[in-house]
Amino acid sequence: MTVLRVVAFGGGHGLAASLRGLRHAAAGLDLDLTAVVTVGDDGGSSGRLRADRGALPPGDLRQALAALAGPDPAEQLTAELFQHRFVPVPGEAPGERADPLTGHAVGNLVLCGLMELLGDPVAALDHVGRLLGATGRVLPMSCDPVAIEADVRGGDPRRPTDVVTVRGQHAVAVTRGRVESVRLLPKTPTACRPAIAAVEAADWLIFGPGSWYTSVIPHLLVPDLAAAIVASPARRLVTLNLAAEKETLGLSVADHLAALSWYLPQLRVDTVLADGVAVGDPDPVARAAESLGARLTLAPLAVADGSPRHDPVALGAALVPVLGSAR
Repeated sequence: MTVLRVVAFGGGHGLAASLRGLRHAAAGLDLDLTAVVTVGDDGGSSGRLRADRGALPPGDLRQALAALAGPDPAEQLTAELFQHRFVPVPGEAPGERADPLTGHAVGNLVLCGLMELLGDPVAALDHVGRLLGATGRVLPMSCDPVAIEADVRGGDPRRPTDVVTVRGQHAVAVTRGRVESVRLLPKTPTACRPAIAAVEAADWLIFGPGSWYTSVIPHLLVPDLAAAIVASPARRLVTLNLAAEKETLGLSVADHLAALSWYLPQLRVDTVLADGVAVGDPDPVARAAESLGARLTLAPLAVADGSPRHDPVALGAALVPVLGSAR
């Protein structure tokens, strides 16, 4: 069976859902998986480690590693341990944080420690991947943390028609206004070289699902990584979200696709994969897909309880015929 080299871009829960779907697709295809992860997180445990120790924010990297953990019970237990988050100790007042471990995920601390010990984020991620028996590799989009900054109309509720600057991944993700543009600081971060090599060797590049402005589009704003994406001979797939998030309220499904072209005009796409119920009227989405050079493929992708979450088995089943078409 021919090995298909797949690179999935994103961060947080969206990338984890994509990776779980790809793992199910691997039951019918021989896949060599690489996850390329955003490094702009500045909230929660990751934000604290970043602020206190200057660390590469580990949270999204941890989630991707856990999603790729091997099936052995010991590997699954290790993944569960990495996802475990310390809760407040008895008697600790809310927000007090008398215990410095409160709120930290175990995997975040391990990754931060390994990055300091080895002095190389890629080596640290590869080591944790071996501990978890990961069925793929996890890489940062840059080995240096970046900040996400956005121009948001109505970002200040006292001035609903004004455009204000909102800085920080968390602040952008929860903004009440309409994001009009997003950028990285520094404006030209250095791309992770192994990530570029993976893109150059890939058969498929996959974008989404995930937070569009803070998890998906940031990859297109790293100049060397964006150039590699455009130049890669790989086919390209966009998996659309099941529902709008706070940062994309007001954007139609078709607008999500237009945003990709806005930030990387040279981007060409082969397939747009979406849930038929979430899309609604498919015609404007199909036209937006065609503007990127893509064909719209509809399939049932959501979990059965109706919540806006991708079902890994359903997503994997939908991915098999799409990815297999590259043979």
